[in-house]
Amino acid sequence: MITKIKLNRKQQIIEKATQLFQKQGYAATSMRDLAGFIGIEAASLYSHIKSKEEILQTICFQMAEDFFQSLDACELANEQADVKLKEAVVSHVEVLTRDTAASAVFVSEWRHLSEPYLSDFLSMRNQYENKFIQILIDGNKAGIFKALDAKFTVLALLSSVNWMPAWYKPNGKLSPREIAENVTDVFINGLKVR
Repeated sequence: MITKIKLNRKQQIIEKATQLFQKQGYAATSMRDLAGFIGIEAASLYSHIKSKEEILQTICFQMAEDFFQSLDACELANEQADVKLKEAVVSHVEVLTRDTAASAVFVSEWRHLSEPYLSDFLSMRNQYENKFIQILIDGNKAGIFKALDAKFTVLALLSSVNWMPAWYKPNGKLSPREIAENVTDVFINGLKVR
């Protein structure tokens, strides 16, 4: 039996805002729109949150933290680079599919963060991508992967899965793990030294 955790009011607002940002975009969503969507007065929102951007910051930085946590276990595993890459992509896809609304906002709406949050977010994204790049570099050094532009390869790989929130259906034909394994099989077969 799955126990549903009761969300506090701020968490409820963030959850509803996430759905609305996914539906109509961050820039097109006003606080009045959000209040109407939630069913409260606009002035009441400000007793729980400071601004619309605070919600976006919460979504983006929580998702980033989730991605880092999921990748940590893959990095610690004593596996060859091809296995490590596959598990890293699986962990990425599993985070993406946990909450597709938050994932969609994370993937497309981060551009609306203001400074210093935008720079912090981009720095975190680079650190995350660098972990994947290191797996490719290690795989190349071990003779598993071809010598390719690791940054380009990682961007292509992550781009191929980051659109999942737009089309993924929890009751679809493939599980998140199966999707990730199919994607990585295509990439890894192209990366491997023959």
